[in-house]
Amino acid sequence: MIKRLMVIGLALLPALAFGASNVKLESSQININDKASMQRGAALFMNYCAGCHSLGFQRYSRMAEDLGLSEEQVMANLVFTDAKFGESIKASMTTAEGEKWFGKAPPDLSLVARNKLGGPDWTYTFLKSFYLDESRPSGWNNTVLAGASMPHVLWELQGLQRPILDAGGHVERLELVSPGRQSPAEYDRTIRDLTNFLTYVSEPSAAKRRSLGVWVILFLTVFTLLAWLLKEEYWKDVH
Repeated sequence: MIKRLMVIGLALLPALAFGASNVKLESSQININDKASMQRGAALFMNYCAGCHSLGFQRYSRMAEDLGLSEEQVMANLVFTDAKFGESIKASMTTAEGEKWFGKAPPDLSLVARNKLGGPDWTYTFLKSFYLDESRPSGWNNTVLAGASMPHVLWELQGLQRPILDAGGHVERLELVSPGRQSPAEYDRTIRDLTNFLTYVSEPSAAKRRSLGVWVILFLTVFTLLAWLLKEEYWKDVH
């Protein structure tokens, strides 16, 4: 009985995570060692997302250190509130304002790249999948997270998409009906940079951890070889 419940639960996880969506996630192809990409992503987040979403687990000072930015660069170009350099990244919108305008406060995005099934690929595909929907209060919907209350804040860059429905009335694909300021390839790079930044925020030490992991594996390999040679030396006269 317990085993059966576990199987059912595992089968339901994707539906719960993606709002019962069957959308195939696209590969984000991010590189957490690409500081230039993360710098561009930080600028995008601060300009388009930080008005509503916080990064409560990330400080401006830590971001500057990890992304190779000076305090002057961060404070002049990435801070649009009265926040101090050592403070965490808070949204301009208050919780009360978020509840009033959207029904609930927009979530903190510190861990969005980790707490969704699909990880960075979920974030990347989500940012590509907004379409016009007059039935929604915001005028937008999303194929990855159906019924999302978030408007498409990057629409000026991507353009406007409309859904193409199948015979059953489900969204089969999206069609660009009004181009934005960026070409599809340029927009893909834009959201890849934003996804890369959010992935870094979700685990700032990931790059260092992976780099250290390589040295640990090399050490264990050499240690194993030395241990084997020592064992051979000790047991060579044992019959």
